[in-house]
Amino acid sequence: MYQKVTDVAVSPQKRYSDILEEQKDLQLSIKDRQDITQKFKQRTEKVTEGLRKDQIAFEEQITAEKARLDALKQEDCELQEELQRIQAEIKKEDSQNAQLKERADVFSKMPEKNFVFTGKTGKAEDVEEFEMKPYIRYPMEEGTALITFEEEDVATNILEKKRHKVDLGGECRIIVEAQPVHLLMPSLVEIDTDICPHRILVSNLPNMDTEMLLSKLEIHFSKSKNGGGEVDSCDFLPDSGTVVIAFVMENIAEHLAVQEHHKIDFNKNKHTVRVTPFVNGKITNLKTSMCPRTVLLTGIPDVMDRETMQDMLEIHFQKNGNDGGEIEAFLYNPLGQQTLALFGSATPEPEEE
Repeated sequence: MYQKVTDVAVSPQKRYSDILEEQKDLQLSIKDRQDITQKFKQRTEKVTEGLRKDQIAFEEQITAEKARLDALKQEDCELQEELQRIQAEIKKEDSQNAQLKERADVFSKMPEKNFVFTGKTGKAEDVEEFEMKPYIRYPMEEGTALITFEEEDVATNILEKKRHKVDLGGECRIIVEAQPVHLLMPSLVEIDTDICPHRILVSNLPNMDTEMLLSKLEIHFSKSKNGGGEVDSCDFLPDSGTVVIAFVMENIAEHLAVQEHHKIDFNKNKHTVRVTPFVNGKITNLKTSMCPRTVLLTGIPDVMDRETMQDMLEIHFQKNGNDGGEIEAFLYNPLGQQTLALFGSATPEPEEE
């Protein structure tokens, strides 16, 4: 018995068709993969762009916050400076108020004194200025003279030339030397006052012997029952008729001044005195000026009488040819005499001893 085996042969056309089909499937798969890659790329680019925008926005926000922080710091510094300025002004105002209060207390506690006004009254805008002129005693050496010119330039020229030959008539001539006057004239004086914690000023005193008055006051104010304490000194001021009492302890003077009026037994007669704080004075501002128009002449010999010599010197220094000029004041002190020159408004006046 025979079995017949038949081999199935695949034709080339069929195989080619299968290959084309597989190639088609492969291309579709590749295309799908490309689409997926493209979509992934687009998504990645979108995410990257979003991250970039977020980074920019974050940086802008950081910059804005930093600028805002800097502005707040600047505002805080300005507020601190303004606070310090206001605190300084408040401190200054408090200091001024304290000074004004102290001055008010000083003025309100000054000893009472009666005045009689005998002048004329007028409008407020017509008030005259009150001026105090200093008077300084300047001792002149023998054989010297003080000349005050009307113009400062004239005095400067006389000082620059220094040595001057003065013709006294005939063949008599003398040589004098010009020197500056080194004298400081006070032009402004400001005094600050404060209340002394140790002293009191006693006024409204009875008319009696000074030694007995001081003794009675010291005894009275040294007793603790009268509000006093240990007395350090007790002095009478003759110009004002008041007494200054100094205590060892500080608080005693203030308590006595608060009570103000005190009854004291003077020779079995009760008399009320007034106790006020003692005011200390301290110069806080002093302005001085020189004597620019006054010249000192030295080396003047005693060859003629005083009036004649003064006239000859004055004539010489008035002439323009001698670098002189108009003279406001002239004071000559010959040999053998003592003279004090009184300087008020930078002009010397004689005061013979």
